[in-house]
Amino acid sequence: MIHGVHVLLYSNDPEADRTFFREVLELLSVDAGGGWLIFGLPPAEAALHPAPPDESGHVHAGHGLLGAVVYFMCDDLEDEVRRLTARGAQCTEIDQARWGRKTTIMLPSGGEIGLYQPQHPTALGLS
Repeated sequence: MIHGVHVLLYSNDPEADRTFFREVLELLSVDAGGGWLIFGLPPAEAALHPAPPDESGHVHAGHGLLGAVVYFMCDDLEDEVRRLTARGAQCTEIDQARWGRKTTIMLPSGGEIGLYQPQHPTALGLS
C-alpha cells in the first residue's frame, strides 16, 4: 500500500531555500544526515494535467519521470500572504484563475512556488 509522497524540489541554492522552508514557511523537518533536511508537508493531492508540447518530463535516476509544479493550498489567501510577508517572504500580486485565487512565493534561490486558495472541490482528507 502506498503510504506517502516524497517531493523533490531542485534548487540553485538549497541551503537558502531550506532555511526559508524552516523559518518562513515554518515547516518541520528531520535531518537525514549531514544537514540534509526532509520537510513534512501538509496533506496533499495530485492532479494529472496534459504536458505542454515542449515538456516531456524529467530524467531522474535514469528514468523519465513526470514533471511537477508545486502549489501550497490555503483557506484564506490574503491572510496567508500577510502572514508570509510579515516573516520576510515576497509574493506576487494575487490573481484570479478559473480554479482559484493564486500568488507565487519567491524563494531565496530565485525559484518560485505557488500558493492558492482553491475554488473547486479538493481531494484533501480522502485518504
